[in-house]
Amino acid sequence: MGLQWLLTGGGPLGVGINQGGLFTKVLPGVTDPSNRPDIQFHFATLSADMAGAKPHPFPGFTFSVCQLRPYSRGSVHAVAPDARQRPSMKANYLTHPIDRQCAIASVRYARQLSQTQPMANYTQEELKPGIQRASDDDILEFCRESGATIFHPSGTCKMGQDEMAVVDPELKVRGLEGLRVVDCSVMPTLVSGNTNAAAMMMGEKAADLIRQAA
Repeated sequence: MGLQWLLTGGGPLGVGINQGGLFTKVLPGVTDPSNRPDIQFHFATLSADMAGAKPHPFPGFTFSVCQLRPYSRGSVHAVAPDARQRPSMKANYLTHPIDRQCAIASVRYARQLSQTQPMANYTQEELKPGIQRASDDDILEFCRESGATIFHPSGTCKMGQDEMAVVDPELKVRGLEGLRVVDCSVMPTLVSGNTNAAAMMMGEKAADLIRQAA
């Protein structure tokens, strides 16, 4: 595989490790009354403790499960007038009961997939969390130990008209003149998937708003 990549730039090493994915719903009627998915899966063709971690020295694969619209809410606060001073950040992961339900259901769904043909033919052993961790409490403990933010942290500067809103519907920072925020931090809640397309749409809209104001 290494020689193929060096000579042609192709083969298994010429593509990303996440070679499969899906969107699905594991909590019907709980997270959203519509049919929108509540989790996203990435299937990686190597075994590692988490995204970006050093691969394990044996063949394997990894299911990475992401809750699309978490209910838990954290906070980011400035602690000093000096912008170089790190802010106080509290993620408050898994503080909402629906998020805990979703985490447990997601792991159970991953196990179900791994035991479905033809995947079952290639699954020799579950390394983490391990089949011995079978109860809801065991799985939730694993999620608390191993969970992390992945790729698209958003919503720290939400748009709206209530007291918690940082920017108004025209993306202007409330209480300041001449400053707008145009990125995924202004999302009051997450979109049901990757944020790239939504961020591009925000940029287009903000450009229109700025032109109109000028």
